Amino acid sequence: MRRIRVRLQYLIRRARKLRPGNLVEFARTVQGVSKAPLPVIILDMLWCSVKYDMAFRDYAVWDIRLLNARERATWMTHPKSFRITKMYNTAEGRAKLEDKRRFAREYADLLGRETIDLRDVDDAELAAFLSRHSKVLAKPNEGHGGGGIDLHEVTAQTDAASFRAAVTAKGQSVVDEFIVQHPDMSALYPDAVNTVRLITFLDTTTDSVHLLAAVLRIGNGDVIDNFASGGMFTMLDDEGVAMYPGVDKNSNVYREHPATGKPIVGFPVPMYDRVLDLAAALARRTPEAPYVGWDIALTPVGPVVIEGNHNSSVFQPKPSASGVRTGLLPVYQAAVGF
Repeated sequence: MRRIRVRLQYLIRRARKLRPGNLVEFARTVQGVSKAPLPVIILDMLWCSVKYDMAFRDYAVWDIRLLNARERATWMTHPKSFRITKMYNTAEGRAKLEDKRRFAREYADLLGRETIDLRDVDDAELAAFLSRHSKVLAKPNEGHGGGGIDLHEVTAQTDAASFRAAVTAKGQSVVDEFIVQHPDMSALYPDAVNTVRLITFLDTTTDSVHLLAAVLRIGNGDVIDNFASGGMFTMLDDEGVAMYPGVDKNSNVYREHPATGKPIVGFPVPMYDRVLDLAAALARRTPEAPYVGWDIALTPVGPVVIEGNHNSSVFQPKPSASGVRTGLLPVYQAAVGF
């Protein structure tokens, strides 16, 4: 009964927020892989939103127009992910992950970097922090999708009070040491910290951590690798090797990185076994939120966690880029049980 209520609430919210302009925009994106007329695509999108509980972006990103009914039924979607979040992740778990100040305190031994909150330090302490780092990231205490994050170069002339005033004016209170990433990750794209997103589900009855999806996220033209900020992604195999070309939010496909020329297919994530171990440790420390997407960076000395997302986006192979015509819904069903 609760599942039905959660789904109905979500559908009502979607209906209220439906904007015809977005529908047409996604439909035009679909025409990049389909020759179907726009009205046909729009009608199919609306049908799939009801039949398969599918968001319009899901339809566009996962090339659903190219798939038959049996194949479509295998795709994990954002509405389904939303329901898992609502049903399993408690308010306490969401707060633990969303509040960056609290996250830095509770997962301090796993961060692998220095971070401060401007509300907890005076200008002298801030000046000392800045003197230790040539680059820092300033970000809001609560934020999603990599939004509101700025990279700052620190010099001998950087004034702590002026720095505080500038970032506070932008709603930023958390300042992180900029991570120096592993040279192999930097060779892929050096201007952002490229990360691994591991989506896990913790079975609290057996203390088993299920890996639902393993994703390599790669920056492209920005200081963050987030999909919403122009970055791309590809899926990883069990050994941490990229299986397919990179894909961005506009469905552009990259066999090599456009900035570095580095091949994406076959790229091995360094120290991947340690990445898996870190994700499992993080998941077991967060029983209040069993369903989490962990963002993990690689430094020369090992993996460090960036954040945990209690409302993780969905990642799976894009058919036109990978040739794979089945999604990850069966993997989620086997682990979560819905």
